Amino acid sequence: MTAPRLPDTAPARQAAAICARLREAGHRALLAGGCVRDLLLDAVPKDFDVATDARPERVQALFPRTVAVGAAFGVVVVVTESGPVEVATFRAEGAYSDGRHPDSVSFGDAEADAQRRDFTVNGLFLDPLAGEVVDYVGGLADLKAKRLRAIGDPGLRFREDHLRLLRAARFAGLLGFGVDPATAAAVRRDAALLATVSPERIQQELSKMLLSPRRAEALRRTSDLGLMGVFLPEVETMKGVEQPPEFHPEGDVFLHTMLVLDHLPPDASLTLALGGLLHDVAKPATFQRADRIRFNNHDRVGAEMSVAILQRLKFPNAVIERVEYLVAEHLRWKDTPNMRLSTLKRFLAAEGFEELLALYVADCKGSHGKLDFYDFCVSKKAEFGVEKLKPAKLLTGHDLVTLGMAPGPKMGEILKALEEEQLEGRINSRDEAMAWARRRL
Repeated sequence: MTAPRLPDTAPARQAAAICARLREAGHRALLAGGCVRDLLLDAVPKDFDVATDARPERVQALFPRTVAVGAAFGVVVVVTESGPVEVATFRAEGAYSDGRHPDSVSFGDAEADAQRRDFTVNGLFLDPLAGEVVDYVGGLADLKAKRLRAIGDPGLRFREDHLRLLRAARFAGLLGFGVDPATAAAVRRDAALLATVSPERIQQELSKMLLSPRRAEALRRTSDLGLMGVFLPEVETMKGVEQPPEFHPEGDVFLHTMLVLDHLPPDASLTLALGGLLHDVAKPATFQRADRIRFNNHDRVGAEMSVAILQRLKFPNAVIERVEYLVAEHLRWKDTPNMRLSTLKRFLAAEGFEELLALYVADCKGSHGKLDFYDFCVSKKAEFGVEKLKPAKLLTGHDLVTLGMAPGPKMGEILKALEEEQLEGRINSRDEAMAWARRRL
């Protein structure tokens, strides 16, 4: 098959130049893996990997700047002006005793290297100099059929590296492919093996799903293939949990959550996507049927659950704190017209407010469709402006000391009360603040 044209980007040019240098030195060199798949799907790859018959020491000798990140596995990173390019020696692999790493590696040819990979669409090579796609595994036919199929015995592929179970759901969802029946059956049969994978690796796969515009479809596939309950049982239990139809005509909590993810901006941040995924995570636990279906305090309980889930998956503290804020605050919109001025200003000035606003829009679009409080909050934020939302401090602790106050907890209380007066618009200058402080003291 004629090769697709490489994009005119620095990473593509550098990868092609590495292939050319290896070819000049008498070696075979091909672009490999996901970059070939993406090029054939008319997508621009984020990075390019090179596979070659040159041994690691030979690669290091041919290029001035290299890092041997996995020499035992034949992997050397060539450092270029546009960034690092991974160059791997063609290899075959032995058994995987630990469900992650091969027990042994032997260098071989391109066909053996293709056979060790996970899915046929990831087992393609591209010769950028000859302008040809090299296919040993039937990946071209599967790309044309929009089918995700494991290379060789799917059960063996998944038992080799248990994370491939989750990668199957991710690729199927993000590419919009159907899953080959034998591959899907093997995923469902061996889903429990995912529990042996480290939280860090699962976190990386989940993050890749959530950072894609097709995030909801990837998560639907994750659930359909029986994997969601293994690492995110709190989300799986959303299925079948009824909601009041007057507010949620779309259906149960799981369906609503997936629709919220569908309605997030395509370039939504990881924290916003996690907020969308977990904003109603406590609804199953707080479900009550009284005068109508209710989920009392599911925002507060959900924030606590979100922290526990994200800590379990080893997300960074900064991510956890932002998601906790999004989940805890996602119901406050109905209160905004009746908030005290200072409370409203603090709400609008919060560091994560823009993400909270995007979550609110997606939450509404994924349910009743009414954006009652959007215009109010946006117009109020514009009306106040930055100076009124986050006014400069009129006094400091040093000022209170000059007025005769001793340092201590009371000083902090005075300064906080002064900030409240500022936000309420009752004090607007340093002189007014000094006079107010004298009266308080």
